[in-house]
Amino acid sequence: MRYCQGNKCHEYRTKDRIRGTKGDKSYQTRRRTNMYYGKGNFCSQACQNDWLEQNIEHALNHFGRTTKAKKALCGDAWYKDSKYLGYNNDRTSYAHFLVNDLLGERRPISEAQYYDDSITQPNNLSQ
Repeated sequence: MRYCQGNKCHEYRTKDRIRGTKGDKSYQTRRRTNMYYGKGNFCSQACQNDWLEQNIEHALNHFGRTTKAKKALCGDAWYKDSKYLGYNNDRTSYAHFLVNDLLGERRPISEAQYYDDSITQPNNLSQ
């Protein structure tokens, strides 16, 4: 079991945070097996946002703040997309594509190619 890392988790007034016996009750930080926010470190978006609000400047300064615009050149701007075609014969149909908005290109690919993580641009396509 892990504790939520939210710095204000214990301040949220929910029944599942109440701990203790009759005369000695308090709100406590949530303890769970599975946390679903912040890569498993926070019990809720509120707790994640509280932590970010307090620590974002320190984290950016420590790990490196972006000071120049980053670029994706034409050859690196490919992404996969799909279009819903409809539902026929108990099957949902999609068309799959490799798309590059910078080049204005949209190339059809198979469903298997769409789910193949090694295919990231047209020159990766196996013919």
